[in-house]
Amino acid sequence: MQCTEGYVEFRGYRTWYRITGDLCADACPLLVLHGGPGCTHDYVDSFKDLAANGRAVIHYDQLGNGNSTHLRNAEPGFWTVGLFLDELQTLIAHLGLSQYALLGQSWGGMLAAEHAVRRPAGLRALVIANSPASMGLWRAAALRLRARLPEDIQAALDEHEAAGTLDHPAYRAASQVFYAQHVCRVLPWPAEVARTFAAIDADPTVYHAMNGPTEFHVVGSLRNWSIIERLHRITAPTLVLSGKYDEATPETVKPYARLIPDARWHVFANSSHMPHVEERVACMRLVGNFLDDQTPWPGGQMLRSSALANRAV
Repeated sequence: MQCTEGYVEFRGYRTWYRITGDLCADACPLLVLHGGPGCTHDYVDSFKDLAANGRAVIHYDQLGNGNSTHLRNAEPGFWTVGLFLDELQTLIAHLGLSQYALLGQSWGGMLAAEHAVRRPAGLRALVIANSPASMGLWRAAALRLRARLPEDIQAALDEHEAAGTLDHPAYRAASQVFYAQHVCRVLPWPAEVARTFAAIDADPTVYHAMNGPTEFHVVGSLRNWSIIERLHRITAPTLVLSGKYDEATPETVKPYARLIPDARWHVFANSSHMPHVEERVACMRLVGNFLDDQTPWPGGQMLRSSALANRAV
């Protein structure tokens, strides 16, 4: 499979991207937005599977992460939704994408929705995967999920959050209990997931500034973010994804399915926050079906895998 890597200049920094497949192919390319904020493209790397049928798939590392420029000394206020929207638009323009589909996972889905409410001319389809429509809903859901953890785990979390010792091994071990239930249930974590979390540990600048120290202790600049009141502006056909055990619980995801005019919602029965890892084949089939339906090939021709007979949407 053809792969091309490069950098785009953005505000004096460099954003790394990779194209899997042929960007000049007839199929509408798919642009993948990773989560965090502060993750890397590694854990969503499986979406490159969708290039097997001729659709170019573009991954990139958002500024401050992965192969892109790191800014460990940037003030917390530097990291904003607007910054990452501008970076995304810069990448789209650099690659000359007159039409494209967008897939965002977790924070990436929030960013994708922010892009979509602006009704960009080239957006043909939108996939919002495992993303809350409101961080208020997310925080409330996290508290409910946390309350279901064993009492000794809750006690360890409470103790170290009160003491401010969030790098203590006991706190990290207690956090991992939550992650194993509600973030990725494939244990041990696949290499691509482990690489992303190792990258966050190595440089947590963006994650700490916008989210906080953990998935369930949200104290960063995104803590009051919401897009619920603006979802009606999205005109692109939209696929919403979540998992049965997802930290993005149904309450956090439902506004996307309810308020986006042309939306459909699928819950993966054996997944938490990463169906693209936990149920990789089923997830790729579902997303591939949706993209083929919403971004048809010229002349109505579409390359579909033999598995696509099992319609899930």
